[in-house]
Amino acid sequence: MSDDSLPCLAKVELRVTCKGISDRDALSKPDPCVLIKMQSHGQWLEVDRTEVIRSSISPTFSKVFTVDFYFEEVQRLRYELYDISSNHNGIKEADFLGAMECTLGQIVSQRKLTKPLLKQGSTVSKSFIMVTAEELTGNDDYVELSFSARKLDDKDFFSKSDPFLEIFRMNDDDTLQLVHRTETVMNNLNPVWKTFKTSLNSLCSGDHDRPLKCTVWDWDSNGKHDYIGEYQATFKEMRGAMDGRQVQWECINPKYQIKKKNYKNSGIVILNQCKIIKMHSFLDYIMGGCQIQFTVAIDFTASNGDPHNSCSLHYIHPYQPNEYLKALVAVGEICQDYDSDKMFPAFGFGAQIPVTVCVLFCVFPTYVYGCAGIQGVVEAYQTCLPKLQLYGPTNIAPIIQKVASSASQEMHTKEAMQYFILLILTDGVITDMADTREAIVQASHLPMSIIIVGVGSADFSDMQMLDGDDGILRSPKGEPCLRDIVQFVPFRNFKHGSPAELAKTVLAEVPNQVVDYYNNKGIKPKVPSEFESSRTFAP
Repeated sequence: MSDDSLPCLAKVELRVTCKGISDRDALSKPDPCVLIKMQSHGQWLEVDRTEVIRSSISPTFSKVFTVDFYFEEVQRLRYELYDISSNHNGIKEADFLGAMECTLGQIVSQRKLTKPLLKQGSTVSKSFIMVTAEELTGNDDYVELSFSARKLDDKDFFSKSDPFLEIFRMNDDDTLQLVHRTETVMNNLNPVWKTFKTSLNSLCSGDHDRPLKCTVWDWDSNGKHDYIGEYQATFKEMRGAMDGRQVQWECINPKYQIKKKNYKNSGIVILNQCKIIKMHSFLDYIMGGCQIQFTVAIDFTASNGDPHNSCSLHYIHPYQPNEYLKALVAVGEICQDYDSDKMFPAFGFGAQIPVTVCVLFCVFPTYVYGCAGIQGVVEAYQTCLPKLQLYGPTNIAPIIQKVASSASQEMHTKEAMQYFILLILTDGVITDMADTREAIVQASHLPMSIIIVGVGSADFSDMQMLDGDDGILRSPKGEPCLRDIVQFVPFRNFKHGSPAELAKTVLAEVPNQVVDYYNNKGIKPKVPSEFESSRTFAP
């Protein structure tokens, strides 16, 4: 449903149930139908609608809505409930019974979202709509295969064959797609090839009965490899090796089969192990209860300019938010859907405050667990500005270490329950680059990602080194980052676009960073029965 050319992160199936629909009149029950709409460029566009269920005040619709899920976007949905009389199926003449608005992020983070139906801004008696989400799983599992062979034909005069194995998938148009080529085992008629891993999608397009053509060759240095033989298999047959048994195929050379009277085969190929490896998705972790813990840190150094001056990057215009607020709201609005308590820690750095000169302090003086919602962070920022003396330096290592300390506690639980995103908004190149590099390298071992947005017109070229896209970031001691966890963008690149474009860019890598962290640690997502399904979510 996105206008962006990037592929969606996943497809989600949405199912709808309504409870306690008000009767149209005393003599009959309503004939409900639900429309699902998605917001695009400020307009509500119909995506699909359910069937009409006759005479029901608590319908469970069989229609399944399939929508593309983009973590980096706010995908606004609207469910409209209508009573359609048995005389026609038209919406125009139908009675509007109520509507519910939410985001797709809210649905997938809770798995089951229940909200009252609203009509003209007020609740419709005791009418509720419940939307459940389920990821439409693809063929993203991997399979680990271990092949060997015995008594292969000898194709060399002065030594034994140097065999390797090729596995091809047969496509629907009868073309062949190479799936895997093993290494060559030199001078051996009984080779044992290395275990390899491939996706089920690559191996058989998820079709366990799809034919696979497997060919054994004798390697030659001139590239003109000698054909030993082939066999046909399916993944269904390969699965026979999952319980410790071996699966065997005769390797056949068709020419020999015709020419030689007593020909049996050109060797035996053996599958010693077949192991399916479940690759968990971002939604697996989110629907398994993993929360996104969002923290923001704001630059209050003197280079921003006096907040009372309209030229300042911190100037609060009555009608136009500054770049700090635009970036904060754009990113925070998305992350807040994945945090149940909606309490966000907000920190500042670089200011001189009345108590002591410190690098790290809470933006909001009454801060305990964080600010209430993104709007709470905005209000905290606007409240504290007049009380601060902008100063310096631009040190962000303490901020990273602060969030890393919380992430470190989460790491020790060995469960996928909290992943931390730190948004740093700064107007200039940082002054503690060495300490920051060290802090990022250490944080790369933890469940956290760092987003840095450069505000204003400064030269941010030195900041690009923190983003590992062009190479591996190393600490001053030479230790490399375990994972690429930093995304840096200058806000000016999006000045003439919408803040939503900024959010798309900086958050697009987060789902893969979440999955990479937990997969590398061998931490599986919880299944719904393993955690409290009745979590309380803030509205």
